[in-house]
Formats: sequence, structure tokens, C-alpha cells
Amino acid sequence: MKKILMLTSLVFAGQASAATLTVWNHFTDAGEVAWLQAQATAFTQATGHKVSIVSMPLDQIPDKLIQSAPKGQGPDMVVTLPQDRFGQLASAGVIEPMDRYVVSKTDLDRTAVNAMTYGGRLFGLPMFAESVALIYNKAMVPKAPTTWNEFISVAQKNTGNGKFGFLLDLTNAYANYGFFSAYGGYIFKNYSGTLNVQDVGIGNAGSLKAVALLNDLRYKYNLVPEGVSADVAKSAFVDGRLAMIVTGPWDIGDIKKAGINYGITTVPTPPGATGKWSPFVGVQGVILNAYGKNKALAAQFAKRLVTSPAQLAFNQAGGRIPVSLAARTRLKADPVVTGFGKAISAGTPMPNVPQMGAVWGPWGSAVAQSVQKPGPNYAAILAAAVKEIKGNIK
Repeated sequence: MKKILMLTSLVFAGQASAATLTVWNHFTDAGEVAWLQAQATAFTQATGHKVSIVSMPLDQIPDKLIQSAPKGQGPDMVVTLPQDRFGQLASAGVIEPMDRYVVSKTDLDRTAVNAMTYGGRLFGLPMFAESVALIYNKAMVPKAPTTWNEFISVAQKNTGNGKFGFLLDLTNAYANYGFFSAYGGYIFKNYSGTLNVQDVGIGNAGSLKAVALLNDLRYKYNLVPEGVSADVAKSAFVDGRLAMIVTGPWDIGDIKKAGINYGITTVPTPPGATGKWSPFVGVQGVILNAYGKNKALAAQFAKRLVTSPAQLAFNQAGGRIPVSLAARTRLKADPVVTGFGKAISAGTPMPNVPQMGAVWGPWGSAVAQSVQKPGPNYAAILAAAVKEIKGNIK
């Protein structure tokens, strides 16, 4: 009888101490929604703590978190948020630094972890990442080019008679950031995880070389005609008329439907560059509410979501590129994971500070002006953009 009473007491004690984690989530893909629910169920079975998943549009989450968290009305965690909102949320004090909860990050892609870092502190655990990469049609390019000369040669050989060797929206600053980084250009100088928004690098010597190279792709190499947008380039690729394109995972579905035998790799190092092509990387991660009452428990669930088994299942659910290196190894036969994984690891996290909003307009206009005619005054164009950016930031 005493044993029964003791067991009953332990059960009630366990129930009394059980918590319910509230998770805000924006997934709309049925497979990803089911994956998260399965992870929540497994967590409950393992710990006895319940998980309540609340669906919410992504664009509403940051503002609602800022408004509700200080009042104790927000979630315990969010799955997931893009890193470009981290600066705003960290400055508002509503997201919890995760350094003390995370012992090891060795299995997570370093670029993705850096994207989750703001002011030198880790504010989230990366869940998935994306970047652009070089996608090539194996019927026209049997082997991926590994040098710039080889890349240009292959592109020019496949240009003519209604076909194109290489197309890219030359006016798209985001898609072309890899060239800026290769030559030593940057948006804001990074000092050990802290971005100095007063040090704007899109007008430095490396950035001048980058826009000159974009100009060369049109006027020197005669590869990219005027009027080529991302949609025009994708249309030519899925029609089998384009050998190589720079784009992201968002176009893979259409490429597969078209039956194109494709490969994915990084763009070769451009001529005279001091570094390798390093595209912008966008990362979405799990964050904790700084005002949450169950932060340690939420961190435990967050860490579960980025383990290699969970990441593997997440990829199989919706096709996202995992940030777990072990999961990528398990998926090495998948050209999408392998190709974009390589580009992501070689990439540069898109700045996660609010001041990035002051950059896109002037920078994008400067890149567009740089390819409107042969050999314009690149220095003047970029200097004007830098001046405008700094004025916007002030």
C-alpha cells in the first residue's frame, strides 16, 4: 500500500512540475508542419512536458513578439525567424542569448552559426539556410568549370544560335554579392561577430573590381544581354537553352519538373580576386523569448530540432538545406543538398542589423548603374551610394 501511495505521489508530482511550451511557427508546407508536430510529440514523450504549436504568418511574428513578450504574453520560442530580424529583436531585448545553453556547435555549419550571432553573442540556433549557387545543365556542360577561364570558355562556346552560355540579372545586388566578397568588398565591416555599421565597404577598391567584372560579363565577354531578369534567365534554363545560371533553391522545383539534368556548384574565383566567391547566405533559426518562464526547457527543445536526425527528417519533409554537417553527409547523394551546402559553407551571412534596410536601395541602384553602359565611372557611382547609405543610417 505504501508503495502504491509513493508511486501515486510521484506521478502527481511529475504532473505538477510539467510545463507547456508555447511555440510560434510560420510553416505552411504540410510536410514541415507534420515534422514539427512529430518533434513536439517526441519531446513530450521523452520529457513529460507538453508543446503547444501556434501557427502565425512570418511577417507578423517580430512585431507581435516585441509587443507581447514584455507583458508575459509571448511564446516560449519561435520556429523559425530569418537572421535579418535578429538585430531589431536583440536591440528590443526580447530574444534570449543562447550561449549558456549551447555547449557544442561543431555539427552546425559555421556560416549559419555566424548568421545567428549579433553583437558577438549567439541569439538563435540555425535550422536551415539558403544561398545562390551556380547551376549548370549537364547536357551542355558535362563537367562543372573550376577556374574562371574555364567558366568563360564554356559559357562562350554555348552562346549563339538561340542558346546562352551564362545568364544572370546583373542589376541584382543580392545575387551578385559573391563577386563583391571575392574582391574584398563588404557591406559592414565585421569585427569578431560585431558589425560596424559606420564602416561601409561597398565603395572600396574590391567593390570597384566587382562591379567592373559585372560590366565585363555584358560588354567584354558578351554573355549577358540587356534586359535579363531572374525570370528570363530561369525560363531559358528550364527550356534547355541556357548552360549556366546563378540562382537559389527556390528554382529547383521548376528545374526538376523540366527534366533538366543539372549540377550545382560554386562560381569559380574571379580573375585577380583575393578570396573565393562567397554569396550572401540567408538563415532561419530558432529563438527563445527573453521574458519566457521556461527558457532552459525551450533551449532543450530548440537543441533537439537542430540535431542531425531531426535535420535529416526536416529535409525529407520539405527539402530545406540542413545546417547539420552530419545530416548533409547522410544526404551526400542529393545534388541539391551537396551543391547548395557547399555554397552556404563558402558564403557570407547577410547582415542581421537593422541598418541593412538603409543599404538595399542605394546599393541596388549603384549596381544597376554600373552595367548600363561600358566602363562607367564606377568610383563615382559607388561613392554616391555610400554617401546615401551613411546619410540614411544617421
